[in-house]
Amino acid sequence: MKAVRFHGRKDLRYEDIAIPKPGKGQVKVYDQAYYLVIENLHEYLGGPNLCPTTPHPITGEQVPLTFGHEFSGVIEEVGEGVYDYKPGDRVVVQPIIYDGTCGACLEGLINCCYSNGFVGLSGWGGGLSEHVVVPTSTLYHLPDNVPLEVGALIEPLAVGWHAVNISPYKAGDAVLILGGGPIGLSVIQALRARDASKIIVSEVSPRRKEYAKQFGAHYVLDPTKDDIVAKCRELCEKQGVHVVFDCAGVQAGLDQAVHAVRARGTIVNVAIWEKPCSIHPNDLVFKERRYTGVATYVKGDFQEVIDAISSGKMKPHNMITKKIRLNEVEEKGFKTLINDKDNQVKVLVEVGGGR
Repeated sequence: MKAVRFHGRKDLRYEDIAIPKPGKGQVKVYDQAYYLVIENLHEYLGGPNLCPTTPHPITGEQVPLTFGHEFSGVIEEVGEGVYDYKPGDRVVVQPIIYDGTCGACLEGLINCCYSNGFVGLSGWGGGLSEHVVVPTSTLYHLPDNVPLEVGALIEPLAVGWHAVNISPYKAGDAVLILGGGPIGLSVIQALRARDASKIIVSEVSPRRKEYAKQFGAHYVLDPTKDDIVAKCRELCEKQGVHVVFDCAGVQAGLDQAVHAVRARGTIVNVAIWEKPCSIHPNDLVFKERRYTGVATYVKGDFQEVIDAISSGKMKPHNMITKKIRLNEVEEKGFKTLINDKDNQVKVLVEVGGGR
């Protein structure tokens, strides 16, 4: 079968590999839709970072690896002991790999597993291949009214959903979102599904500003032109917002976030940072502000997002800005995200043959 494999920095190969067979408790999925994501782009440009260069503690695999952790598909074959899924079922894959035995896992925090990894970054195949074998613990059924290409958006949407779940946000709170990329837009949609009434977004890109408005932001600011702190106070009883979701991961944004949030407000870091940053603890201490990190999602988040899409509370279809084929991933995928990132939200790789 064909797959896109990561061998090292700027070394991505479209190559033939063996078709996997499902073992006990596993299914073989015929991949249909996959989205190129920033983690893969970071690996391509400067990795390996997330991809293991020594055997991963759970998968035992290392570079070269098949890329891809945002994908959906159709079950082709089931292994021994699989009864909840059958060939023909449409599914989305929750790609967290966890050991199930560490302290975090035993508390239900599979996203914080001390040995964790991801399908498509740490082994077990990936979405940029024609077939993949995964355990049933990673699978969620897609309702008939959720297309496969939308199903592949559930992973980033679940990141935003989990961030809102983990935050102290409550109805009526004012929120600032730093960054209007895919995760920022996912946070917007998670908040709108909860009927949020004051969502402020800080974003530089003109196209992403439009997307932020389209997906439900009430106010869209430009940090190169607007005083974000002053505007947040002006819009929020001269106090600032209740919650900031940092989906940008840059020092200037963090500096704004600390002062844009009101007393006893919370800054939620969703971003993956490329560089170390600094924060002055006194800026938190004297206003009793809180700073917390969130990591991907836990069990239940995928199903809640699926239900929100199926019911119409979330309508993420317009996040798809470009469609390409599997053999075009490097030239029309990664290079598009590098050279035209401000105009792209999600680049869809149509992996399968239209089943």
